[in-house]
Amino acid sequence: MADTVTTRTEIPAEVNNFYDRTLLEKAVPAFIYNRFAQVRDIPAGGGTDVIKFRKYGLLTAQTDPLTEGVTPSGKQLSVTDITATVLYYGDYVTLTDKVLVETYDPILTETADILGEQVGDSLDQLCRDIVCATSTKQYADAATQTSEVDTTMLLDRDECREAVRTLKVANAKPITSMINPSTGYNTTPLNRAFIGIVHPRTVYDLDDAEDWTPVEKYPNKGDVMENEVGACAGIRFLETTNAKVRTGEGANGIAVYSTLIIAQNAYAQTRISGQTLKNIVKPLGSAGTADPLDQRTTSGWKLTYVAKVLDDSKLVDIQHAVTA
Repeated sequence: MADTVTTRTEIPAEVNNFYDRTLLEKAVPAFIYNRFAQVRDIPAGGGTDVIKFRKYGLLTAQTDPLTEGVTPSGKQLSVTDITATVLYYGDYVTLTDKVLVETYDPILTETADILGEQVGDSLDQLCRDIVCATSTKQYADAATQTSEVDTTMLLDRDECREAVRTLKVANAKPITSMINPSTGYNTTPLNRAFIGIVHPRTVYDLDDAEDWTPVEKYPNKGDVMENEVGACAGIRFLETTNAKVRTGEGANGIAVYSTLIIAQNAYAQTRISGQTLKNIVKPLGSAGTADPLDQRTTSGWKLTYVAKVLDDSKLVDIQHAVTA
């Protein structure tokens, strides 16, 4: 009688699932700009890679009294359609059999870690570049364009108050929830505030600003966000080295820093369901005759993504200098 043998038929290979999880765990916490976007995914198999956002215009106030027996003309609804096309992104690392055999470290796990960091960084920068292109610009002090920003024009309380005024005049609402950075999809409630995304060099200047409160002095630390560093003028600030820097674009070629102030429903991000993020591992020899001696393995990632500004009046891009 033949022996009963347990093979990989009974226990399928766990490798790809393991590295998928590692990559996701590394990628998700790196999101900063993505946390405050609406998420509107396109169903897989829907026959399109284009998403349409529809915004209805407000009706003007009706302040004229009715005339007895006369039916007023009424109002007509207006809509604005905003479309975005989802694109594919990806990258990979190739490892040789010699590396796999001789390296002391668990090289595929390390590779998944590195790729996960790359994914988070890539998505964060993709979203940042879209939202920082908003048409709502504010230039520090007397500057009227990026090229006029000089070394004395720093972010301070007055600039923060001006940005908040701009948002409030546009009837923009403070943010009350964000995408949970530990999962990347469900939302977490927040105390009402506008959100600012700043570079560490900017935080250095804000530390001396009037009305600046570092997180260490918050009376209630219960909902302090990951990467949050403090608050000023009704804005809660998150710190990231991915904050937009316009190198050489200021006066005399200085770098100009962008601090983005965000209100509710300012922008959105879209993926194709089931194609949000995949870790793809090709083991030694999987290429067939293209790898006849089983010398190469690859580990990579692929995803779909697009970000889109929905309402420029709900964003303010403050452009300023830093002291160091």
